[in-house]
Amino acid sequence: MFPLQINPEAALKEAVEFNRKLLNGIHSVAAIEEVEIGLTPKEEVYREDDVVLYHYVPVKKRPFKIPVLIVYALVNRPYMVDVEEGRSMIQNLLDQGLDVYLVDWGYPDRWEKYLTLDDYINGYMDNCVDVLRERHGVDAINLAGICQGGTFSLCYTALHPEKVKNLITMVTPVDFHVKDGLLNIWSQPMDVDLMVDAFGNIPGDFMNFGFLMLKPWQLMAQKYMGIVDVLESEGNLLSFLRMEKWVFDSPDQAGEAYRQFLKDFYQGNKLIKGEVEIGGKRVDLQNIKMPVFNVYGTTDHLVPPSSSVNLEKFVGSKDVTTVPVPGGHIGIYVSTRAQRELAPKLAVWVKERG
Repeated sequence: MFPLQINPEAALKEAVEFNRKLLNGIHSVAAIEEVEIGLTPKEEVYREDDVVLYHYVPVKKRPFKIPVLIVYALVNRPYMVDVEEGRSMIQNLLDQGLDVYLVDWGYPDRWEKYLTLDDYINGYMDNCVDVLRERHGVDAINLAGICQGGTFSLCYTALHPEKVKNLITMVTPVDFHVKDGLLNIWSQPMDVDLMVDAFGNIPGDFMNFGFLMLKPWQLMAQKYMGIVDVLESEGNLLSFLRMEKWVFDSPDQAGEAYRQFLKDFYQGNKLIKGEVEIGGKRVDLQNIKMPVFNVYGTTDHLVPPSSSVNLEKFVGSKDVTTVPVPGGHIGIYVSTRAQRELAPKLAVWVKERG
């Protein structure tokens, strides 16, 4: 063992600097009245129960004629794609001339524990798609699903291929039995029936704690140890608080939909087997014959690349574009590089297949 060497002068200097940053940080925090997220102008165009369909105000006089409908996961809130000015996929897509809509699933009430995947996919999603088809006078729209919303979009497109012009999937789990994702492994032995029967709706805080435990050091300790360096800058502090607001804004999960999703997808891996049934119909990915744009994060720990990269093996389309984006599950939407590259590439792809 080597004796611990401490330089008193350096230690004192570090302590003084720490306290200076902390004091400046207190002033920064005190100056913040409210943390706002999702500031891109939008309007509500359809509402059903807790589900709201938003239309983002186009920034081009003549946006692309076929609209894009973004479907987010039931877990967490969809404003991750519009977290702040300068780090907004929505803004970037609008700047590229696309006409963008988004489904906000809302916060399920206690009675909504009986909602099934059929209700979400053949009910709410289908109704939102029909609203866009009628508003724009088109037979089919561009459908963009994110994470679980991407899995929903795969199911929807397989069941209603005539209503989807182009399909976009982002960080979307497809093969749920890959071995390099803790979420996939942890889900296998779970007693889902006991959880749903006990909780009704699965609490959002319970879900969020499980996600944090996937990387406890990085997500629960490391980021807070360095918060003093963030506090000193009001801009950096606001960005940090916006991310924290999103992380801990976790809606409850409708019990029956959660039961089916965990059992059929995570435990049974039925999607790639062609064994998922929704609304009495089998989900056959071979029905997806339209162009597909599949995005995955190269360091995604929630949906590992191996879970989504092989989508082209399971769909019937001959036009599948697979796009790796450096970053994790959330980083691909908020990192500088992703903001610069992903939205333009996606917009060009959509317009070429318009």
